[in-house]
Amino acid sequence: MVKRVSKNQVPLHLRGRWGSFFQWMGATTLIFFGWQVSGNIPDEERIVIIAAPHTSNWDFVLAIAALFALNINIKWLGKDSLFRPGLSWFFKWLGGIPVNRDNPAFLIDHVVEIVEKEKGLAIGMSPEGSRKKVNRWKSGFLRIAEQTNSKILFLSIDSPSKTLKIGQLFEPSGNRENDLNFVMEYFKQFKGINSKQS
Repeated sequence: MVKRVSKNQVPLHLRGRWGSFFQWMGATTLIFFGWQVSGNIPDEERIVIIAAPHTSNWDFVLAIAALFALNINIKWLGKDSLFRPGLSWFFKWLGGIPVNRDNPAFLIDHVVEIVEKEKGLAIGMSPEGSRKKVNRWKSGFLRIAEQTNSKILFLSIDSPSKTLKIGQLFEPSGNRENDLNFVMEYFKQFKGINSKQS
């Protein structure tokens, strides 16, 4: 049985620039490793996608494969150590935005500026900020959602079923502490590739 993943899971205005070859390559990579993408990206102008649990370097491979296969117009936040000389152009070409943790205010302003230039855009990030198990997640995704008037979409990495699950939309209440606790509680039901870190 062919795993389900295609550009039809993404609304037209959120579709990206990836051609047929990259879409095929992304879908083939997921199928080869036995993964699938379930659910559909909702028809919203702006979405902040948070993916968790982030427990393995393989998460990045799966994310890029899904990005290609879905043909989604997405910018994603990654630690600045990824964007080394010689590789920086490649990750930026993939839609990456380097995160400088010493200056989070500048990052948020930069993301807001990018979003305002796009008619339809998804911003992807891992709120855990690390592959290691953490007790408290970063709240930057809440601030970005508030300042860009975006809804938050949950994307779970569920290793037991080998599924990237497009879940529910979440509208922040304005109470960041309550919102953060709600989001963390939601993702507890899923196990990442390295289950000990979930």
